Amino acid sequence: MGNHHVLNSSGIDISSKDTWHALTTAELPDGIALTHVTLLELLHKQEKLDVLVPLTDLLNNKGTLAGGLLQQVYELLIQHSSRLGVWITANTDTDALPGLTEFLLAQALIVIHVPSFADGRGFSFVQTLRQLGYTGEIRMAGAFGRDQIAYLLRVGADSFVLSEHDVNSDSNFDISQAFSALASAYDGQNAAALPMFAGA
Repeated sequence: MGNHHVLNSSGIDISSKDTWHALTTAELPDGIALTHVTLLELLHKQEKLDVLVPLTDLLNNKGTLAGGLLQQVYELLIQHSSRLGVWITANTDTDALPGLTEFLLAQALIVIHVPSFADGRGFSFVQTLRQLGYTGEIRMAGAFGRDQIAYLLRVGADSFVLSEHDVNSDSNFDISQAFSALASAYDGQNAAALPMFAGA
């Protein structure tokens, strides 16, 4: 996962300061976090880490938080972690969000993984989380386009996991342009402050 970078909402690379580790699972996509850790490693570490866990692994078949053994494992994660966050997959976890408001609001970081470039549910996820009252960090990962960054910022995303190729592309495209695209598209005016239809 060392071939990725984390950029904040200003387009500044904050990879060297990022402390999040993804919990290793069989379904862990590339690029959820810059580093990962197994449950066994986490339980044996002296220091507590910031850990991201997959939301889907915490749910039962009804889409609600599972009890029993999974609840006990989650409590172990709480005891052995400095901070916990979750990663959500845009094409599978959508229906579960409204029923998990209290749980989601308690997370320090929510990473939304977009598995397919054509899937626009990542936008809806960000907006829904902000409407639910989530004030923590929302990070985008996966197959979102560089041209979508400005729009994701508008709906409430805070940071982005980008591949080495996207950050250091050989093309004429400067990644910083993606973070200022909306502002410059309206002669420097804030797009959010403009009316939907201007009178002639």
